[in-house]
Parts: sequence; structure tokens; C-alpha cells
Amino acid sequence: MTDTLILLSAITILLLISGVHFYWAFGGTWGSSVVLPQKEGGEQPIFTPRVFETVSVAILILAACCILLIQANMVPFFQANFFSEVGSYIVASVFVLRAIGDFKYLGFFKRIRQTKFAKYDTKYFSPLCLYLALSFVVAVIF
Repeated sequence: MTDTLILLSAITILLLISGVHFYWAFGGTWGSSVVLPQKEGGEQPIFTPRVFETVSVAILILAACCILLIQANMVPFFQANFFSEVGSYIVASVFVLRAIGDFKYLGFFKRIRQTKFAKYDTKYFSPLCLYLALSFVVAVIF
């Protein structure tokens, strides 16, 4: 029961995150002020993603969600297999690496901690990445 709750919540979260990325790619602005790493001492983002990059992230997150659905045997016409298992470990690794971060702007081990993004990253984004990584491991184990 607990594993099902973890998997369903992770799938829902991935769908929402993918949807928000599509929303941003097509001009939406809600939440955009806190999701990009910012330069120290200001609120200026270190980069501004283009539409193609934002859509690519949305598609990759959607693909990760599909891998999780397949590995969790929640898609009746696809069975969990070697590829979904390896994919799950790869996605889990990516989320763990994101949670660890780049040691400067993002992740648990970042040096710049006073920006609005850094505070959200510490409180929400990095822990969420660990939770999502855990959900992919749960899908493989159970």
C-alpha cells in the first residue's frame, strides 16, 4: 500500500512538473521567479532558458513519468522489463545528482544560499528530487 502511494504521488508530481514546463515554454510566468538559479547578491538568473530547452525538459520529465508507470506495472499493455528497470535507475541517479547539485548554485551542497531560488531549492526542490529518486527505486524493488 505504501509503495503504491509513493508511486502514484511521484507520477502525479512528474505530470504536474512537466505540465508547468510546457506552460512556461508557451509564455506562462507563474512561479518562474523562483525556479532559476540566481547570481549572488541579486535576483538576476544565471541563465534564461529558451523555449526549445524548456520543452525538452518537459518532454524528458514526461518520459521519466512513462518509465515509472511501466516499471510500476501501471500500464496494462507494457510489462516492466530490463529497459524500464535500467531507465528507472538512470532517472533515479539523475534526480540524486540534481539533489546533490553543482556545489555553487543548486542542490544541498550549494555555496550561494541567500537568493530566493536557493531558499526554495533547499526547502522544496532538492528534497523533492530525493523523493522522486526514491520513487524510482521503489518501483524497481516492489
